Amino acid sequence: MAKYADTEEKCRQIITDVRNGVFAPIYLLMGSEPYYPELVCGEIVKNALTETERDFNQSIYYGIDAVVDDVVSEARSYPVMAERRLVVLKEAQNVKERDMEPLAQYAAEPMDSTVLVILLHGASLDKRKSLYKAISKCGVVLESESMRDYEMPQWITSYYKKLGLQIAPDAAALFAEYAGVDIDKIVLETDKLRRSLPEGTVAVTAADIEKNVGISRQFSVFELTKTLAYRQAPKALKIAANIGSSPKFVMLMTTSALYAYFYKILRLHAALMKNSRLSNGEKAKLLGVSPYFMDEYEAAARNYPVKKCMQIVSLLEEYDYRGKGGDGESVPPAELLMELVSKILN
Repeated sequence: MAKYADTEEKCRQIITDVRNGVFAPIYLLMGSEPYYPELVCGEIVKNALTETERDFNQSIYYGIDAVVDDVVSEARSYPVMAERRLVVLKEAQNVKERDMEPLAQYAAEPMDSTVLVILLHGASLDKRKSLYKAISKCGVVLESESMRDYEMPQWITSYYKKLGLQIAPDAAALFAEYAGVDIDKIVLETDKLRRSLPEGTVAVTAADIEKNVGISRQFSVFELTKTLAYRQAPKALKIAANIGSSPKFVMLMTTSALYAYFYKILRLHAALMKNSRLSNGEKAKLLGVSPYFMDEYEAAARNYPVKKCMQIVSLLEEYDYRGKGGDGESVPPAELLMELVSKILN
């Protein structure tokens, strides 16, 4: 199971508890992926107090301006005409480590009538420190790690399903290429997309993503890998030229995507050597892709034998290094990409 699935499950459990009025004395919400910590924080704020209780019982601090002693003092105060007091310290990654000690002391003996939320944006506490250890004993810790590129299409498909939508596999792959691992960007763009689609729309296609999110599938890395799979040399070179000419082009991201793609082809070769009778579903599960894409991957495996795949992987490592300016090289990234694609096809 992917790590994000574990994070999502824990997030779901916390949200279920707070909606049912079950609160921990302290929540530590952290990690390099801010989406889930922010989501949980929002649910705690929404459910901990009623609208009328918030005036006297809710305090929100921001790390860059926060005085930790004030946060702790507020947390030690009793609620006024309410069951609990809510104290939130946002952007806690901006609080200096030496200033966190009062929070560690509070976490050792927290108030039963206070819900303290410590939210770090895109960062984590040092797990060796006393604050983390104290909260781990008495509270709830949610750590959300950044997702991998290859996990994003599956995450998008799952997210759309929760919204009552069915996104086509190629649409999810295209969207993932555009957004990278930025979940907030996906959520924001999806919100805009839903407002643009005709009422009652359930199925979301790649054309919908292109039109409403502003992505050109014709000249995307997604389309480049497809043309490489089928060894459509003129088209692949044309796409590479257009990708390289884009102001948003980053050589590292392109080599990374191509590396992941050809590594999957190598995995497919290895699997077929062990068992040539694998079903499409079994092969797709092994590669972590939708069965929709298996015709393409099988074509790629036919067109790129193991030895050629190994050469391409080495080539990608070389061009990744050169794209970072290795050996003081100053070749424009667009030229490097054209060179790379030409060598892959040869």
